[in-house]
Amino acid sequence: MKKYFENIMKKRHSIKVLILLMLCIFSSYQSFSQETDSTNVAIEEPKKNNRPVKDMFESACILNTQTTEIPTANTLEFMIQHRFGKLNSEEFDLLGMYAPSNIRIGLSYSLTNNLLVGFGTTKNNKLQDVNWKYAIVKQTRSGSMPLSVSYYGNVAVDARSDMYPKITNRLSYYHQLILARKINKSISIQLSPSYSYFNTVDSLIERSGFGLSFSGRVKVREALSVVFEYDQHFTTQIETLLPVKPNLSLGIETATSAHVFQIFIGTADAIMNQYNEMYNTNDFTKKDLLIGFNITRLWNL
Repeated sequence: MKKYFENIMKKRHSIKVLILLMLCIFSSYQSFSQETDSTNVAIEEPKKNNRPVKDMFESACILNTQTTEIPTANTLEFMIQHRFGKLNSEEFDLLGMYAPSNIRIGLSYSLTNNLLVGFGTTKNNKLQDVNWKYAIVKQTRSGSMPLSVSYYGNVAVDARSDMYPKITNRLSYYHQLILARKINKSISIQLSPSYSYFNTVDSLIERSGFGLSFSGRVKVREALSVVFEYDQHFTTQIETLLPVKPNLSLGIETATSAHVFQIFIGTADAIMNQYNEMYNTNDFTKKDLLIGFNITRLWNL
């Protein structure tokens, strides 16, 4: 009997040891599983934010150059662009205010978030233009797309009937590819190669030419920025007949949710890009400078 009870006690002891061993194994497995799950969560990469960057530029236009910006769909944009006369006039023109000036009034509409169409009228040469802009790609907040790329174009007609009898002879065209990047919250820059073409010109003047613009914005406060642009033109005009000069402009910009105001000093006075690219003779090295301003108003329809 004694041996019998001893065997029973040994079996019970073995069962206890086996149960304890199974509990240890199970708890270890649970711990390992939890650790694995937590590790998987830890090493899981966060989802990329592929939304476009916000407020790369405040306006669709920076001084004389188009930006990659397009207002949101169903937005109506009204713009006034004004250029006073040259500051180095020999007469008393009160900083160019009394000198001959140029002005353009334009209206555009965003059909989608990526497409804008518009038209405008310019005082000099009585130019009437139709323009468009399309956002090809947009810089993303995650950096998966490092640049914003847009295409801008226009067709302008010289409404002076005494220039050429046929309206097709008075047409000009402008095409521009705009590559922009928002470097940080304060600095945005862009590089814009362009091409201009005139249907009819004087026999001694080139009818087409290429250009390259470098422009940007540096925010100094929430609603105040410094803006600049430099336009280098590669038009091979006869220097003695039409010495085409690059454009250099520097100014400040203030903005609200619906208004943008830019005031600056620069050399280009034609406002229409193809005319600045092909016919600008103002030389900043000779102080051929003028004051200009742009006013933009947006309505979300």
